[in-house]
Amino acid sequence: MLTQIYEITSPEEAQALSRIGIDHIGILVGEGAFPREIPIGRAREIMNAIEPPSKASVLTLAPDIASVRALVDALRPPILHIGSQLDEIGISDVRSLKTSFPGVAIMRSIPVSGRESLSLAKSWDGAADFLLLDTYRAEDRQFGALGITHDWALDRAIVEAVAIPVIIAGGLGPENVADAIRAIRPTGVDSKTRTDKSDGSHTKDLEKVRAFTAAVRAA
Repeated sequence: MLTQIYEITSPEEAQALSRIGIDHIGILVGEGAFPREIPIGRAREIMNAIEPPSKASVLTLAPDIASVRALVDALRPPILHIGSQLDEIGISDVRSLKTSFPGVAIMRSIPVSGRESLSLAKSWDGAADFLLLDTYRAEDRQFGALGITHDWALDRAIVEAVAIPVIIAGGLGPENVADAIRAIRPTGVDSKTRTDKSDGSHTKDLEKVRAFTAAVRAA
């Protein structure tokens, strides 16, 4: 079971999560259009601190393919996580990225808000290397980072309907991740909000991360 933790803000956090054994270490990268985005130079420092076999997962919310290409060209991350609106970066864009950057695995965020999410996820089967299913509200500018769960039965239906690996996000923490794994049987699980410190700093609480990892391994 893959473990994925967002949003890493320093090289020290990245190194600590590597040593805990987190598989995908997530970094939100951008120029400040969205809260907490980290510039490319700082993201490179964080990536350099990640110790194998952990891998960097670089999340972009950029709304245009030119910006995404520039980001990938600058960082060449092991995993590029595209979290923009679906009408901004589409399947043809992702296929083009995979041709240009064959060494970069691409993860696509899929909003889970209703039964239409099933057909949406199926349309990405074979285009992306991973799907990330996350909570979404129509009024939000981005997917996820809400700290709330969604319909796990729908997640399970998506996992069973597609051939590519599926990672589950949305309100997962040490207290409920084992239940999610048993209910959904995904390839991996993701945590952001519920493994943050409670002081509003959006930095990681390493004890919560350890507890999350232990719960995943015990599930």
